[in-house]
Amino acid sequence: MAEAATFERAPTPGAEPGRPILEVDDLRVHFYTRDGIVRAVEGVSFTLNRGETLGIVGESGCGKSVTAMSMLQLLPQPPAKIESGTVLFEGRDLLTLSDRKIRNVRGNEISMIFQEPMTSLNPVLTIGLQITESIVLHQGLSKKAANQRAAEMLELVRIPDPKQRLGEYPHQLSGGMRQRVMIAMALSCNPKVLIADEPTTALDVTIQAQILNLMLELKKDLGAAIILITHDLGVIAETAERVVVMYAGRKVEEAKVKDLFSRPLHPYTHGLMGSIPRLNEVVEEGATRRLQEIEGTVPSLIEPIPGCAFAPRCTFATARCHREAPPLEQHRPDHWAACWETERLEALRHGPE
Repeated sequence: MAEAATFERAPTPGAEPGRPILEVDDLRVHFYTRDGIVRAVEGVSFTLNRGETLGIVGESGCGKSVTAMSMLQLLPQPPAKIESGTVLFEGRDLLTLSDRKIRNVRGNEISMIFQEPMTSLNPVLTIGLQITESIVLHQGLSKKAANQRAAEMLELVRIPDPKQRLGEYPHQLSGGMRQRVMIAMALSCNPKVLIADEPTTALDVTIQAQILNLMLELKKDLGAAIILITHDLGVIAETAERVVVMYAGRKVEEAKVKDLFSRPLHPYTHGLMGSIPRLNEVVEEGATRRLQEIEGTVPSLIEPIPGCAFAPRCTFATARCHREAPPLEQHRPDHWAACWETERLEALRHGPE
């Protein structure tokens, strides 16, 4: 990938290699609607290290995308309101930046790949115009130089005939090609952080694998840190180093990926693991194995939740779980979980330590 050298970034002055590039602390986001206050994100905190891939996983509606969009002030206010929290990016709190300053960050230092490329791309503008717009705005290049950079970016994401594609429209490309265009747009200004929100949801499994491998290769070549938002634990296992598990707007577990998969500490995470198909699992001849399901539904986020949000669906829940919200505590090195019954769950699942 010879073109990658064109986009190498010089080290940030004063940057400490071991210091997180992004720090989210106690983020709370509410939506004020006719039906009431929707508590979409409740006290979420995490860090992103330089060059790291951090996975954020959970069911639809758990607050993953709202968290990401809040960090870049992409939610309309109202109805959304950021009630509290800080989002420190290289020491700057993104939530306090003016409209002009946050626009300089979006697409330039922090880029985002949205869920559905067909709705994210403008259908009446050519691919070239949509890529060069941010290059001209943030990099100050001429139109000719921006077109050259755009062609190089399309080649970088392995789109054939990149110069020809610049003059085409989104409907002329396949779903996989459109997603590659979205990645090219996100990387065109060489961002330090890339937020990928369900980047493979609408793609078939073969194209999914290609897109994920491409993102990892580009991360290695360009040095960007990645936040990967998904509901697919299989994607997390293949791509991330650390993972945050969210449920009903709250962070319920955080760990290194290998630790989470080998010994999850929260019942919700156990439920997600049980819903993964296992192709190499041995069963008796003629027997069938049903995928496990988490019974019940996600609670309404309009009414305050007094205890653990997962308690109504949890087989380990006690009266205390319904009454008191468990704090997020470190139970093993670099492994955090918000559950009152972690020890009992561990004993039943794996036996005593």
